[in-house]
Amino acid sequence: MAWIKKKLIFVPDGKISEMISHASIPFADVHNETTLRIYFSSRNPNGQSIPYSLNLDIRNFSIITPTDIKNLFDLGQLGTFDDNGIMPACVVNYHNKKYLYYIGWNLRGTVPYHLAIGLAISNDGGDTYLKFSKGPVCDRGLDEPFFNTAPFVMIDNGKWRMWYVSCTGWEKINNHPEPLYHIKYAESDDGVVWTKHNIVCIECISHLEAIGRPCVLIEDGIYKMWYSYRLIKDYRTDRNMSYRIGYAESIDGINWLRKDQEVGIERSKAEWDSQMMEYCHVVKIQNKKYMFYNGNGFGASGFGYAVWG
Repeated sequence: MAWIKKKLIFVPDGKISEMISHASIPFADVHNETTLRIYFSSRNPNGQSIPYSLNLDIRNFSIITPTDIKNLFDLGQLGTFDDNGIMPACVVNYHNKKYLYYIGWNLRGTVPYHLAIGLAISNDGGDTYLKFSKGPVCDRGLDEPFFNTAPFVMIDNGKWRMWYVSCTGWEKINNHPEPLYHIKYAESDDGVVWTKHNIVCIECISHLEAIGRPCVLIEDGIYKMWYSYRLIKDYRTDRNMSYRIGYAESIDGINWLRKDQEVGIERSKAEWDSQMMEYCHVVKIQNKKYMFYNGNGFGASGFGYAVWG
């Protein structure tokens, strides 16, 4: 079996004045029996990522009402961890609330940016969100001096579990700092205070590789993870170096075996996902598996979906 690509769902067209380009890091949440809500980020005229959601008809994944695309919440106060960009990463449904974990962007001097993980909570089914705090719930620390980002969170047998991206360092390529990263693991009792055990789940094959945006699904007692991986040099322009989707399996969610050759999907030859594929979210809807993902330009070409079959 393999993933069957279906269609490109959404690309910003300029009709929303603050949504200039990109529809990055899409993920799906079942809103009700007829509606699928997709969260993503788009860039404003200043190039900053802003969080949005839109609704799809669950029968055919068409956008229900384009004018209902919502801006979820604002950038952080000047100087806080999310004052220069916000990208939604995943939602956890818990006690009639929605916990939205997101990526906060901060500009830096010696390197281009710093990333950390924030939390916003909805009490009305995802129609509105309030930030939990001005500070991040997960950030760099003693064992992680660079940054944390792109979390995937689930509640598994009463335990909150997070797989997230941890930067391992920056290297200068053509005099420009480029980040390297792999996937690590954390746990929580309440989804707010996280304990990081310095456990690496998906390690890089070489020091020139970066692995990002994990997504985990449990099927038949097996933990299955999809992620994006690339090389450090020329990944923005060279198809052979840029993002593709990888796959791994685990029996406990901590110790993983990479099986990239079994991912079942590849970049197209000449379409919107021909140069790169990345930032996927795999979700089960009505007993079928769907993958939402970005293509060329880190989401500049929009997002689409595929179905497992």
